[in-house]
Amino acid sequence: MSKILIRGAKVLGGEPQDVLIEGETVVATGTGLEAEGATVIEAEGQILLPGLVDLHTHLREPGREDSETVLTGTKAAAVGGFTAVHAMANTFPVADTAGVVEQVWRLGKESGYCDVQPVGAVTVGLEGKQLAELGAMHDSAAGVKVFSDDGKCVDDAVIMRRALEYVKAFDGVVAQHAQGPRLTEGAQMNEGVVSAELGLGGWPAVAEESIIARDVLLAAHVGSRVHICHLSTAGSVEIVRWAKSKGWNVTAEVTPHHLLLTDELVRTYNPVYKVNPPLRTEADVMALREALADGTIDCVATDHAPHPHEDKDCEWAAAAMGMVGLETALSVVQQTMVDTGLLDWAGVADRMSVRPAAIGRLEGHGRPVSAGEPANLTLVDPAYRGAVDPAGFASRSRNTPYEGRELPGRVTHTFLRGRATVVDGKLA
Repeated sequence: MSKILIRGAKVLGGEPQDVLIEGETVVATGTGLEAEGATVIEAEGQILLPGLVDLHTHLREPGREDSETVLTGTKAAAVGGFTAVHAMANTFPVADTAGVVEQVWRLGKESGYCDVQPVGAVTVGLEGKQLAELGAMHDSAAGVKVFSDDGKCVDDAVIMRRALEYVKAFDGVVAQHAQGPRLTEGAQMNEGVVSAELGLGGWPAVAEESIIARDVLLAAHVGSRVHICHLSTAGSVEIVRWAKSKGWNVTAEVTPHHLLLTDELVRTYNPVYKVNPPLRTEADVMALREALADGTIDCVATDHAPHPHEDKDCEWAAAAMGMVGLETALSVVQQTMVDTGLLDWAGVADRMSVRPAAIGRLEGHGRPVSAGEPANLTLVDPAYRGAVDPAGFASRSRNTPYEGRELPGRVTHTFLRGRATVVDGKLA
């Protein structure tokens, strides 16, 4: 059985400790630990976190392997410090049957770089007309607990209600892409001062907020769980805060790019900044940061959306929406939340590991760094500073909004059940 001794790491940012891993498990924590024959990692000044968990990843396989595959996507996840990702259903074919979710789950098992938990579609073909095989997907080998038509909104209130009622039977959750389709027809960016000046079709905040308001009311009525994907406006924050004050079972996520970037960047007409939901205003960004800090927003999710260069290297109106995010997420959170004093590293562990694992009902992840727990761990050097170079990405796609931007922090090691998937910042 392999042994790894991590020496002098700050567990969750606290006092330096040694952590001993044997096989798949953390067997001891403390100071002055010794283990004969162990591989020793000197981790002075580094932060040890539970392995990160992403509730919202697009791995594109099956169907768009030119953008990403389960293998390349999980490699990117490992480099970013993730030990588990939830793979969204908008593949080709759509993950709306037990067969497709099992295929994605098995591909994840074969990759070995992180656990892949498929997300099942809410409706057949993401068309919003008929419920997909929710029960069959849950009962499959993949054990699906999260269902989403992400990329599209479940716009029909009756369909949404039925989905919430159905998943309640097995403690599932419906993750809603909140975007009123009629209010966003032809929309190209956030509706506001910048869209008016540029003459681009505006995407109003109310298109998101009205769906969230409806769905938290539906979840309360049914007594089921609803999760809000990529929340992006100050108004959405207030609706979720109100719903939580009622004791309703509502959770929400924010992406790293919505914590850092604003719609002012669209003035460049660089399609790398075109994303769904769109980049919002500085006021929205600040509201999102505060909401993540106070727990109104439960977690950070990457919405990693890879595209081949021909889908992004074109005029703005024709470009696909989305950004890659797995390999830069933790650095962006460090810059926006830790370095600003809004969250400590224990808070980062909570928002990027503990809570997303709990929302997805993912066993073995988001666990304490203590004896007897699975050795799903991430080691971070917070002092590192470096410019983002997408040429070195493990992802198959390069559509990052951070190219050339200096970001703090670097994942030095990632461990999946005691096995190193990343060593000294490189894939093992």
